[in-house]
Amino acid sequence: MMAKKVRITLVKSPIGRKPRHVRTVEALGLRKLHHSVEKEASDSVMGMVRTVSYLLRCEEIS
Repeated sequence: MMAKKVRITLVKSPIGRKPRHVRTVEALGLRKLHHSVEKEASDSVMGMVRTVSYLLRCEEIS
């Protein structure tokens, strides 16, 4: 069985946001606007995505 993966893209700047949200974006590995990372869709990653969902675009990949 293959684990699901998601592509996470930063579409809004974290500047001026809550410090915890800025750290969450950094923990996801996102550096700049429109930078994308591919991660396993684990509970911890999806929780982080939910926390800062207003800054991200998230899509499932195969």
